[in-house]
Amino acid sequence: MMEEAINGLNYKDAGVDIDAGEALVEAIKPLARSTSRDGVASGLGGFGAMFDLKAAGFRDPVLVAGTDGVGTKLKVAIEAEKHDTVGIDLVAMCVNDLVVQGAEPLFFLDYFATAKLDVKAGTEIVSGIAEGCRRAGCALIGGETAEMPGMYARDDYDLAGFCVGAVERADILDGTKVGAGDVILGLASSGLHSNGFSLVRRVVEHAGLDYSAEAPFQPGQNLGEALLEPTRIYVKSCLAAIAAGGVHGLAHITGGGLLENIPRVLPDGLGADLNGAAWTLPPVFGWLGKAGGIVELEMARTFNCGIGMAVIVAAERADELSNILKENGEIVKTIGHVVTRDKGGVDITNIENAWQNNS
Repeated sequence: MMEEAINGLNYKDAGVDIDAGEALVEAIKPLARSTSRDGVASGLGGFGAMFDLKAAGFRDPVLVAGTDGVGTKLKVAIEAEKHDTVGIDLVAMCVNDLVVQGAEPLFFLDYFATAKLDVKAGTEIVSGIAEGCRRAGCALIGGETAEMPGMYARDDYDLAGFCVGAVERADILDGTKVGAGDVILGLASSGLHSNGFSLVRRVVEHAGLDYSAEAPFQPGQNLGEALLEPTRIYVKSCLAAIAAGGVHGLAHITGGGLLENIPRVLPDGLGADLNGAAWTLPPVFGWLGKAGGIVELEMARTFNCGIGMAVIVAAERADELSNILKENGEIVKTIGHVVTRDKGGVDITNIENAWQNNS
């Protein structure tokens, strides 16, 4: 009676293709292996993944964990049919948060959910995740792929990332070393990174543009590709600077922009004064400001505005640490300094003229 009632239905009839899932797992196994590092103690495919901190060289480690996503930048990737870079964004958003506390990212896990699994698109996404892990020096040791018809529109998908790192107890960066007079070095972003895309998409819609059209701020490249430039990963350069000594704090400039993120690493009674003329506003931000009629302060509390990481350093070490960061591939600008201020916060001078002229 029961068999007659269900009329021979199977999981695939319900919209879940086990064979496609297995094909994706096989496709990503070599991608995961390419990210292996000291400390990895298990392979992909088990019920859990293991990591040996001692084998990774730690003596008195404190674990640091973070999770994040890519936000509505995924909608741009879906509409532009370009999936090979959002995985880099996923890793970047997690590992850049970990290094802020002085932690070395060790291993990464991802969650990929979609209505109907497309093995080709899924492989492109995971290839980006693997590339991000290689850039950060962490291992992709596991994850979850969920095919959930009815939860998402057919071509939609979502991503979440989970990263664990470690820092020697004596080397934790918690902001307590930051003091008045410290210099703030700004590390250039690669573009929008992964924040503010709900506003970006509104501006694109308001401007009547298609993601296949030429980018108004990047001649020769279509708009989708230009907006999908992946988030820069600052792990290796920042770890090199931390190892040299003199780094007092780091601030990853994500949602909330310059105005909201720098204060997160400042002790009470301290603020930051930034000089908006110290760096050139990248073209994508100038275009967004003009096309969307977004005023400068709103830009500064929504986007990174060209500075993806703020490095707060002892004044006497600023030149040395700037050179170390440059040697590790960063574009570095001295953008301000820490000041005594009861109300704390960030003040940016010269942004009206400098940013309008630079855009």
